[in-house]
Amino acid sequence: MTTLGIDLGTGSVKAAVVSAKGAILSHASKTYSVESPSPGWAESDPAQWLHAAEEVAQEAIRLSPQAPVAVGFSGQMHGVVIADAFFTPLRPAILWADTRSAAQAQQMNDELGSLEMAKLGSAAVAGFAATTLAWLMLHEPEVIARAHHVLQPKDWLRMALGGKIGTEPSDASGTLLCDVAAGQWSHLPVEWSGIEMGLLPEIHASHEDAGHIAVAGMHLACVYGGADTACALSGLGLVPGEGFVAVGSGAQVVAVMKDPTLDPSLATHTFATVGDKGGGWYRIGAVQNAGLALEPALALLGSTFEEAHEALDEGITPDDPIFVPYLSGERTPFMDPSLRGSWHEISLGTTRKMILRSVLEGVAQAVALALQAVSDTGGEMPETLPLIGGGSTNPVFKQLLSDCANRPLANVEAADAAVTGAALLGAGKTSHPHRPEHALVTYPRETEVNLLASRREKLLTYIESAREGNSSR
Repeated sequence: MTTLGIDLGTGSVKAAVVSAKGAILSHASKTYSVESPSPGWAESDPAQWLHAAEEVAQEAIRLSPQAPVAVGFSGQMHGVVIADAFFTPLRPAILWADTRSAAQAQQMNDELGSLEMAKLGSAAVAGFAATTLAWLMLHEPEVIARAHHVLQPKDWLRMALGGKIGTEPSDASGTLLCDVAAGQWSHLPVEWSGIEMGLLPEIHASHEDAGHIAVAGMHLACVYGGADTACALSGLGLVPGEGFVAVGSGAQVVAVMKDPTLDPSLATHTFATVGDKGGGWYRIGAVQNAGLALEPALALLGSTFEEAHEALDEGITPDDPIFVPYLSGERTPFMDPSLRGSWHEISLGTTRKMILRSVLEGVAQAVALALQAVSDTGGEMPETLPLIGGGSTNPVFKQLLSDCANRPLANVEAADAAVTGAALLGAGKTSHPHRPEHALVTYPRETEVNLLASRREKLLTYIESAREGNSSR
């Protein structure tokens, strides 16, 4: 059964036609903009998503030797689309990287408490649906008053293409409005957010029939789909006790769990996998500032990824500056939207190459901190971790990640795991039938591991100093 997967990312949409064995037969992608009309805001026009999705789906189908018979969807998590009765967005979508609701996040944490938040899978974070909705209730009540639907990005896209109203466990679990273990909307956080329960879509199984969509001149059956990370787990065929590291615009450290054990420390997130309600879970260390921090930092220096990687190839030195990469706040392990980026220990001997290396190192150290947080909260992972995303493509940066994390990292022949997982859902499958094989394992180097560990301690000192300064203001 050949199926189409559509993966709605933060800055681009991908489409792939996938065979019954999970092989990608054709692929297409298209970028779109993320706007920031005020500091800390991150928004997108859903109409751009729709036009881009139609374009890439048509291209993937045109290039495929076999026509798909069904469609599955994958999508960026946590964002919110507020739509009227005709599914027309009433304002731009507010995305996961948006920090305008920081005050609401603090309020939610204080008022609901750590035990209740753990049931919802996470500390309250700016950019999640519950905190975004509370901000909208305060600042744009007229929008909520006109709303008929509060939707996750990929659920809006599916309905805009003609599919049924609804969502599924993996995306619902990332809203702070859902009991993660039960896979049901929770009345307490919904009431706290200020919206009516009826604005939220019914939760269905990820691979359940969701009607039909019209795309590329075809009328294709579709399913509800899944959140991007959950679809990547499916596309990689991972089971409890396994996990991966992904580095793209953001970064994720993921451990698949057999039980919905909670993290009372709230340093990580616990979300549902794709499939039935109550069917599976994963723990994730979520890093906002990967490519999202690298691009503006390098642009500030008038540099490129190529130049930075060339500088990194000479190796980190003890005298390199320390770069705090948190340009837009951070989630794991700090859950602090007030964090900002900074350089430290710049001296008269600091060169341009040293500064460029420090940018890449700061991001790699952030991933290492997330990996430590997942491990410390019971997330079991294999010794050799699969590495996916854009961060897996450059061998010099991959070596830096391995040294910072002190773990072997293995490239996986699954560059498009999320879109593959989405397509497999379209075929009724919640896991890859033929797991991609590991290749090109990169091993940590003892001398570099020790140097980077000592530099990470310095980094933590600067982060804690900044957080103390923020709390005293």
